[in-house]
Amino acid sequence: MRIRIGNQTSFSSAEVLRPFEYALANGFDAFEWFPDKKNDGTGWAEADISSETRQFIRDTAAKNDISLSVHASLPTNPLDPEAAGRFTETIEFAKDIGASLFNIHLHMDQGIAAYVEALVPLMQDLSKAGIRLSIENTVETGPEDFNQLFRHLHSSCPADSSHVGMCLDIGHANLCAATRNDYLGFIDRLGGHVPVIHIHLHENYGDSDSHLPVFSGPSGMDPSGMEGLISRLKKRAFSGCIIFEQWPQPQSLLNETRNRLLGMIATP
Repeated sequence: MRIRIGNQTSFSSAEVLRPFEYALANGFDAFEWFPDKKNDGTGWAEADISSETRQFIRDTAAKNDISLSVHASLPTNPLDPEAAGRFTETIEFAKDIGASLFNIHLHMDQGIAAYVEALVPLMQDLSKAGIRLSIENTVETGPEDFNQLFRHLHSSCPADSSHVGMCLDIGHANLCAATRNDYLGFIDRLGGHVPVIHIHLHENYGDSDSHLPVFSGPSGMDPSGMEGLISRLKKRAFSGCIIFEQWPQPQSLLNETRNRLLGMIATP
């Protein structure tokens, strides 16, 4: 079992590579690329990253044992027929940089069966590339949705689902109507058949998706929630990446959060 910790690109960073360079300079062993270009031009899209830069990312990550993941852009939904080209572009980027995991959101608009059916081509493409697929809980999706999703995947999906798991987003779990201000309750309601393979870690006060760095929000006063999270991940034999979804000021908050979490992970 190995738990890696890393950070993510951010539209608020003036330079696309700066968060990756920060991870490299500070010894993080995971990093996530999130194409999130805004209408005002901030952020980045796949087309902004040259082939030379992609090779640099791939080589640098390999040399420094950094596990890379890619988060599909927010509008990219398997249920949208026009999303196929967007997925192809992002998967090509993931392959170019040597990413081992590709993350998307769960969309319940048309139900689980329709979502899984729309997911099959993406699953097949990623499987051929040797890239795992993680499906992330949003504010609108609860633990029972994921229990149903993975029951359907395991019993009814014509494609191989062995490389598919859940991205557990702690901040979203804390805002879910069924588990408001109780992300541990969200985890406890996930069935044992749900493979948690990726973590997005940020916190909030149950009022908005504020993406606060851990230990700068509620857990700063009471760390028992984070201790409970690590305990539950150990019981599930979690082996994967914990990704901080923020680019805070000062950036040293990322180091402080990482170091406290590593202390919890090391505690028997």
